[in-house]
Amino acid sequence: MRKLASVILFLVIASNSFGQSKNSPLQISHLTGDFYVYRTFNEYKGNKISANALYLVTDKGVVLFDAPWDKTQFQPLLDSIKAKHNKEVVMLFATHSHDDRAGGFDFYSKKGVKTYSIKLTDDILKKKKEGRAAFIIPNDTIFAVGQHKFEVYYPGKGHAPDNVVVWFAKEKVLYGGCFVKSADADDLGYLGDSNVKEWNISIGKVKTKFKNPKFIIPGHDDWKNMESLNHTLKLVDEYLAKSSKK
Repeated sequence: MRKLASVILFLVIASNSFGQSKNSPLQISHLTGDFYVYRTFNEYKGNKISANALYLVTDKGVVLFDAPWDKTQFQPLLDSIKAKHNKEVVMLFATHSHDDRAGGFDFYSKKGVKTYSIKLTDDILKKKKEGRAAFIIPNDTIFAVGQHKFEVYYPGKGHAPDNVVVWFAKEKVLYGGCFVKSADADDLGYLGDSNVKEWNISIGKVKTKFKNPKFIIPGHDDWKNMESLNHTLKLVDEYLAKSSKK
């Protein structure tokens, strides 16, 4: 009996430490309260890059904001959340149509998770014949899930034509996805679907609408520096200045 108890304890510890290794393909960090940032990895231009995403633990289940970039981590994320919180993932919101955000729609839908995107994202995914969300939401929508409220907001074009941000007013958490660059970013990164001129305007809308955030989570790399949104604006301004001289 004692041996069985030891085995069970080991399994519980192993489950709860899943994804916490420095070299793990899935890394979960507590942000504040019921908020957790999770990171997965993939390659971009030959370099290993991290992708940040967010999940929120509520009385009604766990809400994901963006899917893992690494498809091999779709199920491990569910397993890790179950082990840590003893709750199921019930909703998934994608902040735009790229694979590092919306790539998990088909998988999570089959797991019974309700999936959401704005119509702009759905139109792009439909055109590309990729997995789409089950529910299409207006560009500016407030949700109440369990004890939490949050707002999904489309500020306009930027990193992508369909990028949205998510705002948690009570906790003043701004989840920016790839609309926000990390404070340590040297440039704007992938611009294949970007509109840099409008990005400038869209950032202004976010700064006006969601004042004094306590946490800002960018789509990639370091997420602990609160200057990420200001830094994104700086990178955009620098890019536009260089472009005007060409």
